[in-house]
Amino acid sequence: MLAMTQLHNIRRLFFEEGRNVSEIAKTTGCDRKTVRRYLNKADWNIEAPVIDHESNYPKLDQYKPDIDSWLTEDKKAKRKQRHTAQRVFDRLQDKYKDGFECSYRTVAGYVAKKKKEIFGKVPGFLPLEHIPGEAQVDFGDAEFYENGTLHGGKYLNVSFPFSNKGYLQLFRGENQECLFEGLKTIFEHIGGVPVRLWFDNMSTIVTKVLKEGERNLTPDFIRFMEHHRFESAFCNKNSGNEKGNVEGKVGYHRRNMLVPIPRFNNLKVFNEGLLDQCEQDANREHYRKEGTHEALYQEDRQALLKLPAEPFETCKYMTVKTNGYARFYLNNGLHEYSVAPKFASTRVLVRITAFEIIPLDENHREIVKHERFYGSYKQQSMKWLPYLTQLSRCPGALKYTGIYQMLPDPIKEYLEKCTKTDKGKVLKAIASLSEKSGFKKALVTVNSALEYEAVDPDSLLTLHKRLHGKVVQLDPLRLPEQVPQVEIYKPNLLDYDKRLRIAGGSKC
Repeated sequence: MLAMTQLHNIRRLFFEEGRNVSEIAKTTGCDRKTVRRYLNKADWNIEAPVIDHESNYPKLDQYKPDIDSWLTEDKKAKRKQRHTAQRVFDRLQDKYKDGFECSYRTVAGYVAKKKKEIFGKVPGFLPLEHIPGEAQVDFGDAEFYENGTLHGGKYLNVSFPFSNKGYLQLFRGENQECLFEGLKTIFEHIGGVPVRLWFDNMSTIVTKVLKEGERNLTPDFIRFMEHHRFESAFCNKNSGNEKGNVEGKVGYHRRNMLVPIPRFNNLKVFNEGLLDQCEQDANREHYRKEGTHEALYQEDRQALLKLPAEPFETCKYMTVKTNGYARFYLNNGLHEYSVAPKFASTRVLVRITAFEIIPLDENHREIVKHERFYGSYKQQSMKWLPYLTQLSRCPGALKYTGIYQMLPDPIKEYLEKCTKTDKGKVLKAIASLSEKSGFKKALVTVNSALEYEAVDPDSLLTLHKRLHGKVVQLDPLRLPEQVPQVEIYKPNLLDYDKRLRIAGGSKC
């Protein structure tokens, strides 16, 4: 804003000296629009100053570092997985318990001011009416840490619009196996199946949208639908508002159950906890109707269909061709999985679930089990146990197999130090340790054995037990008062030195 002396000079040049707008703009360095605005200005009353609302929140002073930290950390998360004012308020209550006495309104005012600097407005949702027992389905985006690794995930939401009760399950992807696994898990949790499920036109279940609202559905989805006997309904293209309840529930679940970004060691266990959170969340009052979500849900529950007598297998089967190292590829060659040496250069049936990749033998028995990969980049999963077992049977041919070159360097170095007769026994020992404790722990043992130069099977087994075995922690022994205290003997080392010098002198 220009100072009053500058404004006065602009008006003086025009009204007193008769300069035109272009000349005044050139002389003062101001834009011509600015010059015209102040030449035409008639109201020169002073404007009311803007109040700094942050001064209205003195009660929050001790909590502002926490709030600022959480909102700053949100920069690393996706827009939809950031703190709301309610979530900030809840976290402050949880952290400070009875010591936190600020109102939600105070917290919301401060959070709104801070978020204006970084985030935009959150869109609202319009409510839709539905009959009891009807549900809506949609996926949302959410990141999570599993075993310390950040994953970009998807979470399935099932919402009952009549009662506004909802459930969610978190996955690494949005494929057909994840959809079926999430729906089946929620059906079993609630003890029934919704009479009608609303979907958008997701490619995992809809192959083509036809005229007059008809859909070509995938055979697997039709099979899933017939197995559970529910009716499916679909939104028009680009009309997510037609299932507005679950659209709102996607955002609500993210803000209240996936903020801050979840951290856990086991996704399946975490998903069980999410269902418990959903049950607790249903005890809140409905935003529009009288009663809690749980009370209204009883009408939804009464309308549910019975669960099928036989559980549905939420998997698909695929036949793959293995290479000479008994490995195969999925997802356009990006994801590599191992089988076992005897299945090299052959065709193998693979069972694919939302979480696992399981090669099967000719009798449909599990050969190995891999965690399923997600993501459009190269990844490799190697299960060494079948390979180590096979090598232990013919150690003489070890160096002449391609498998030897695939072994981790510590194992190759360890085998180089072993005698010819011990190599088979060592491979058998490593295979046994891998079966009991996992290959990673067995590899740690081999590394440690190299440091100690312990290159025999017995030493390997003993060292593994010491490194990874369960050590019983005993409480310190306390002697009764009647036991006399014995003074600790402290030897005089000078006497030993004298005798050693005498002994050394006699030898000379």
